[in-house]
Amino acid sequence: MTARGATRAALAAMFAVAGALHFALTDAFAAIVPALVPAPRAVVLVTGALELAFAAAVLVPSMRRGAGVLLALYCVAVLPANVTMALDPALGLGLPPAVLWARVALQLPLIALIVWATRKP
Repeated sequence: MTARGATRAALAAMFAVAGALHFALTDAFAAIVPALVPAPRAVVLVTGALELAFAAAVLVPSMRRGAGVLLALYCVAVLPANVTMALDPALGLGLPPAVLWARVALQLPLIALIVWATRKP
């Protein structure tokens, strides 16, 4: 397996777990949805479904490139929720503040990794 292939597999696993957690911990995820976003529970369920779909799509060659672009944009869109959680560690699912801030700091490298792993060779 190539480095890109291994990265895609890791991304698929990560987003599959994250997507499933949206359904298992819906209320906890709804608590970090920024206040200006309506219907936080519905948003959490939709974003969970999106993460599951992205997890599958990055593994399908004919869908990979488009999925990568959409997944990168999705990561930009959910950044405010990650910042909200870091600013209020009580919302952080029991994670230490340093982990919450690391998650924010790693968002840009994650986006770059998604773009690299899903682009045409």
